Amino acid sequence: MSVFNDSVQYPCFLLTGFSGLESRYGLISLPIFLVYATSVAGNITILFIIRTEPSLHQPMYYFLSMLAFTDLGLSTTTLPTMFSVFWFHAREISFDGCLVQMYFIHVFSIIESAVLLAMAFDRLVAIRAPLRYAAILTNDVIIGIALAITGRALALVFPASFLLKRLQYRPVNILSYPFCLHQDLIKTTVSSRRVSSIYGLVVVICSMGLDSVLLLLSYILILGTVLSIASRSERVKALNTCISHICAVLTFYTPMIGLSMIHRYGQNASPFVHVFMANVYLLVPPLMNPIVYSVKTKQIRDRILKKFNQQKV
Repeated sequence: MSVFNDSVQYPCFLLTGFSGLESRYGLISLPIFLVYATSVAGNITILFIIRTEPSLHQPMYYFLSMLAFTDLGLSTTTLPTMFSVFWFHAREISFDGCLVQMYFIHVFSIIESAVLLAMAFDRLVAIRAPLRYAAILTNDVIIGIALAITGRALALVFPASFLLKRLQYRPVNILSYPFCLHQDLIKTTVSSRRVSSIYGLVVVICSMGLDSVLLLLSYILILGTVLSIASRSERVKALNTCISHICAVLTFYTPMIGLSMIHRYGQNASPFVHVFMANVYLLVPPLMNPIVYSVKTKQIRDRILKKFNQQKV
């Protein structure tokens, strides 16, 4: 009985990398480190360019700054335990440490989903009401949106951590990934997980579920407005302003849907597939977003090239 009581108070969790490939962790960690370094450098560059270029102090680029900052937070939250597993084979993590990492991973994921929705709203206003764009998306409105996005994420995820804290666990619990996720922690409990599972579903529906529906609605309205434009060149020009955002949405939601499908229907899939999809879900969006916006957004691309040329001179 004392062992069980100890497990309730001080459970230990073991992170998992790619099982069976431990001898190759040094090699595996190399592309992961390159992805991390590239994503950090790319997002810092985006933030620096927008901060130092007065011409980019516009709503669209403020939202892009929020996206870059969120990607930095997601990468910084995830990578420490990944490197501890792949570089030092240090798998153990305390329960409180696991809860903290889980909290911030899900907070930043929900924030990213909401920022993508805000960017869709930005494109909707720019295309449907271009003359009122500056009047609608004022600095106060943007600050209010940012506070609402952050507050929603913090408020939604906190009860999930509290509910997990009340559950009972074995003295040693093996997780499926080199980081802590809510759905993974729930599977290790030895007590009833019903309330935590239901609340986790509520969080997904109220955040990413709602955001995805509103995103789809936004693009239906955008498409309807674009198709009503008489000039073909103007239609193409209007759609081109949305390409970068569409790429960012697909980069975020496609791995998330893939990971959800693996969790629900891939019980017989190799553990390698589970770990790989989780890594893609958390590493690819922070990597691809700055690349997509640097390549597809002329204003960002031109400013980056200008700064680069100044450094060469």
